[in-house]
Amino acid sequence: MEDKYLSVTALTRYIKYKLDNDKNLQEVYLKGEISNFKAHTRGHYYFTIKDETSRINAIMFSFNASKIKFMPEDGMKILVKGKISVFESTGNYQIYVEEMHEDGVGNLHIAFEQLKKKLEKEGLFDPKYKKEIPKIPMRVGIITASTGAAVKDILSTIKRRFPICKTILFPCLVQGELAKDDIVKKLDIADNYNLDVIILGRGGGSIEDLWPFNEEEVARKVFNCKTPIISGVGHQIDFTICDFVSDVRAETPTGAAERAVPKLTDLLLEINNHETRLINNMKRILENSKLKFKKLSESYVLKNPLNLYEIKEQKLDNVIDKLNTSINTIIYTNKSKLEIIENSIIFKNPSILYENKTKKTNHLIEKLEILNPLNALKRGYSVTKKEDKCISSVNDLKKEDNINIMLKDGKINAKVMEVNYEK
Repeated sequence: MEDKYLSVTALTRYIKYKLDNDKNLQEVYLKGEISNFKAHTRGHYYFTIKDETSRINAIMFSFNASKIKFMPEDGMKILVKGKISVFESTGNYQIYVEEMHEDGVGNLHIAFEQLKKKLEKEGLFDPKYKKEIPKIPMRVGIITASTGAAVKDILSTIKRRFPICKTILFPCLVQGELAKDDIVKKLDIADNYNLDVIILGRGGGSIEDLWPFNEEEVARKVFNCKTPIISGVGHQIDFTICDFVSDVRAETPTGAAERAVPKLTDLLLEINNHETRLINNMKRILENSKLKFKKLSESYVLKNPLNLYEIKEQKLDNVIDKLNTSINTIIYTNKSKLEIIENSIIFKNPSILYENKTKKTNHLIEKLEILNPLNALKRGYSVTKKEDKCISSVNDLKKEDNINIMLKDGKINAKVMEVNYEK
C-alpha cells in the first residue's frame, strides 16, 4: 500500500518535468505590473507580475537583465517574454524572464530619463564644468558620419563663415549597436589632436537612431574630454544625453558649426572698430603729450634755468648764516658760564667748600650728642623697660611686672611691688 504514496520532492519534480516539456510554456508572452521588485547584488532581478486578479513570481538572471535599457521599478507596466517552470525548493511555479519592455511610454524613453537623472545627480551637467569655446578657433574637429547631410552642412557652414579655419573630419558610425564604441574611439583620438574645438553631431532620426548619443559610455567620454565639445545631434526638438554633458548644445549640426566658428566679416568689422578706437586713443595721448610738452617748454624754469640755481644758492647762504649764528651763540654762552665758574670763590679757594662742610658736620654731631639718651644717664637719669619697651607712664605697669632699669654703668632687674597712680 505504501508504494502508491509519493514524496513531496517526487511530486514537485514530476510537475516541473511536465511544465518544462510543455511547448506552450517554453515561450510565454505576458503583460502586467511590477511589484515587490528587488535587484540582487549579483545582478539578478526578482519581482512579481500582477494584473487585476492574479500574480506570478518572476526572475530575470543577470545575463538577460544587463541587456535592458531601463531600471524596472514597482508599478511599472511591462511586456515580458520567458518560460514557465517550477522552483523545486518551494514548489512555486514562476516565469523565467528573458526579455522585458516597458509597456506604454517605451523602454528607451525610460532608460533615457533614468540615465539623465543619474548623471545629473553625479554633477556631469553642472555649468561649472563647462569649458569655454575659443573665440577664434583655427583647428576644428568634426565627429560624424563621412556621408550625409550633417557633414555637408557643417563643412559648408564653416567654409562660409570662417574659411581660414582648418577642419579635420573623424568619420564614425552614428547609428546601430557598433556606433557607441566607435564614437568613444573617435572622441579619444580627436581629444589628442591639438584641436581648438570638437563638433559631435548627426542628422535627425528616431530615438532608436539617435540612441548611440544616449549611451553612458559616450556621455562620460564627452564629459572627460579636455577639448571643448559642441553637441549638434538631430533637430531642434531632439535632445540627447550628449547635449547635457557637452560644453555647448546646438539645435542642429548647422547650428553647431555656427557656434564653433565666428563670421569672418564680423571679425573684420570688430578689428576695424578696434583699430579706429586705437588710433583715436593714440591721437588723444599724442595731443595731451604735446600740450604737456608745450606747457613745460614755456615754463619759467626751463626758460631761465639759472634762476632756479640762484634761488637754491641763496637759500644755502641763509642756512649757512643761521648755522654760524647758532654756533657763535652757543660758544658765547659757554664762555660766559666758564668765566662765572672761574671767578667764583669756591673755584679760587676750594678749601672754603671743605670748611663749610666740616662746620655743618660738627653742628649735626652736636645735635646728636644732645639727643643721645646715654648722656642723660650720666646726669643721674635712668631708662625703665618692660619687655624691651620703654616705660613712659605708670599706667603702663601693674603689680608683679618684671622691669629692667638702665643706669649709666649697668642694668637692674626688678619686680613692681606697688604702683601709685596720680589722681
